[in-house]
Amino acid sequence: MVEQYIEALIFASDTSLRLEEIAICLQTATSEDISDDEIEQYLLNIGSKYADDRFAIELVKTGGGYQFLTKKNMQPIIQQLHIQRSKKKLSQASLETLSIIAYRQPITKLEIEQIRGVNCDYTIQKLLEKDFITIQGKAEGPGRPILYGLSEYFLDYFGINSVLDLPQLKDIENVDQIEIGEKAE
Repeated sequence: MVEQYIEALIFASDTSLRLEEIAICLQTATSEDISDDEIEQYLLNIGSKYADDRFAIELVKTGGGYQFLTKKNMQPIIQQLHIQRSKKKLSQASLETLSIIAYRQPITKLEIEQIRGVNCDYTIQKLLEKDFITIQGKAEGPGRPILYGLSEYFLDYFGINSVLDLPQLKDIENVDQIEIGEKAE
C-alpha cells in the first residue's frame, strides 16, 4: 500500500516531489516511520514498473525530486495536444464576446455588436471554430438572424456544470468601484 501512496503522491504533484516531502506525507497518512532507504526502494520498484514499454510515462528523478513524465517517444502525440490547446486560447475580444453570449444567450450578432460597440464577425467566427459557441437557431425578427449560445465544450473548458454556475453581477463585491482600463497619473 505504501508503494501505491508514493505513486499517487508523485502523480498528483505538479512539480517534482522530493524524498523528504514523500516521507512527511507518508508519516502523516500512515502514522508509520518509513525510512528513506525504504522509500528509495519503493521508488526503484515504481521506476521499474513504468520502464515497461506498455506505459507511456516514466518515473524521472529531476530537480532534486521525482516526477512522472511522458516518455520521449511520445513527443509527437504530446506536441499535437499542445497545438490543439494553443488553438483554444482566447483574445480579450473573444472573452468579451463570450461573456456577452454567456449571460444573454440566445443572442444575435447585432445584439452583441450593440453591446460591444464594434463589429464581431471575426470574433464570432473564431469562437465557432474553437467550439465555445454554437448556433442555436434563428430569431423570429426581420431577416431571421442567427442566434448564438454556449456549447457543451465551453462548460467543460471553464469547469462548470451549467450556465447557472456562472458568477452573477450581484456576487461580485464592490461592483460600483470597478473601473475599466488604467488610471492616468
